[in-house]
Amino acid sequence: MNIKSILDHYFNFEEKTLTNRFFKHKHILPLITRLPAAFKVEQLGISVKGKSINAVKWGKGETKVMLWSQMHGDEATGTMALFDLFNFLQLENETVKLLGDNCELLIIPMVNPDGAEVFTRRNAQQIDINRDFLQTVTPEAKILRQARDEFKPHFGFNLHDQTTLWSVDGTLKPATLSFLAPAFDKAVSVNNVRQNAMLVIADIYKDLKELLPQHIGLFDDEYEPRAFGDNFQNAGTSTILIEAGGYPDDPEKQQIRQYYFASILSGLISIAKKNYALQDITHYLSIPKNTKQIFHILIHHVILNGIDVSIGINYDECPNSDGYGTYKTYSIQDIGDLSFCDAYSVYDAQNCILNGEIVYNKIAHFSLLNDEKPLVAFENGNLIV
Repeated sequence: MNIKSILDHYFNFEEKTLTNRFFKHKHILPLITRLPAAFKVEQLGISVKGKSINAVKWGKGETKVMLWSQMHGDEATGTMALFDLFNFLQLENETVKLLGDNCELLIIPMVNPDGAEVFTRRNAQQIDINRDFLQTVTPEAKILRQARDEFKPHFGFNLHDQTTLWSVDGTLKPATLSFLAPAFDKAVSVNNVRQNAMLVIADIYKDLKELLPQHIGLFDDEYEPRAFGDNFQNAGTSTILIEAGGYPDDPEKQQIRQYYFASILSGLISIAKKNYALQDITHYLSIPKNTKQIFHILIHHVILNGIDVSIGINYDECPNSDGYGTYKTYSIQDIGDLSFCDAYSVYDAQNCILNGEIVYNKIAHFSLLNDEKPLVAFENGNLIV
């Protein structure tokens, strides 16, 4: 079975209880506890606020692979994809047999349940868990670090979300998926461990670039000494970072989760078959780099202070007080020649009348009228039209 044919039947294994990014520990716990006997569930410990952090083992192969998600509580796409993976692994097909015979998986679907509860990046102590490898002051970091030390995985999948404003160099498209084999030292050296991660990513890119053309990027590999991915790479686990960005008309990342799942599955197949050993590092290096050349909203041909300019507008997304949604505040992020940029929404304001003021680095509070009908309108940072 190839990746495309598997995605064509996604409905058969998609976890249908997870329909947006705002699910909580209480929603995933029943999904874990009712997994069949082939999945061995273990509680690794508890979060700051006493929520269980669970791991699921599956497979009987020699190659050990550890996958972990939602170190940041507001980065839920990888978690959705992992629950789709749990369902997929319960099917009877040649791909499931291949993975089970050749790999043993250790999956930690929600490292930061307290952050997920309120849909914030950090844990209940206001610490970024992914910057706590060295001091390991958070219980969640201790649990994750101990899990790797005890399982001793050959490969690791570090699953995250990134801002929707990353784009792919040369395409002006959102970076829907981004990959990285994290550096293990300041010199950004390449040893056999890191090279294997690069080769697996090259295999993933080969499979995904036709499904998601011009929407896949490669992160800068600057060394971060406090991060788990960099340190796991240094400890001997070939670590693959996957980040979910943006995709048009997919605010809850339900389309992206399918591509995310496909990335994970492609990587696991590469590992199970050892196809990565036939890859070339130049194919990893050929993945286009991430840039920031897109806005959430781009408005061309605005007459401002007597000159024709483009306006780049982005929003900050903040969680609602109940953790079950977000609100967006739009602000003016650039004014001038933005002909080299693109956006999720693009407007042409020719022949429009500006009501209000457009001020750089201030919240958006204006409207553009065309024949007395609003082309686009903001009020105190809120998009109203």
